[in-house]
Amino acid sequence: MRTEPHFSPTVLQVHPQTPARLAIPLFSEACPAGFPSPAGDYVEQELDLNTLCIRHPSATYFLRASGESMRDIGLHDGDILIVDRAETAQEGDIVIAEIDRGFTVKRLRLRPRPALEPMNPDYPTLYPETLTLFGVVTHFIHRTRARL
Repeated sequence: MRTEPHFSPTVLQVHPQTPARLAIPLFSEACPAGFPSPAGDYVEQELDLNTLCIRHPSATYFLRASGESMRDIGLHDGDILIVDRAETAQEGDIVIAEIDRGFTVKRLRLRPRPALEPMNPDYPTLYPETLTLFGVVTHFIHRTRARL
């Protein structure tokens, strides 16, 4: 089993006082993973990523992930987490938690006892004596191209 050092998060704050809307075209055709559709040129509506990803702007922040303990859900080192402090954490949610004076991102388990579960079998499940949560990860941004 490997351990992952706790990280000092790089927090990228959402500033609700700048309500700039960025509308990006949303095509009505689903994108097949197999063969392309010749009818896929129709723009149905526009999509604002702030509206899609952020329910509580004043309680939302961005955080850069560090390490590979959550790789099995597609979350990798350097990905950007969208974290909502206004959401109530529930069983199975991906959360930001404080443990041993550091922060970690893990899956929350409440039963049979509170635990922070990594999504990589190389890392151990954590069973903290006290558990302080700093929000629920609602989305994450993963770059699919090689990073430069």
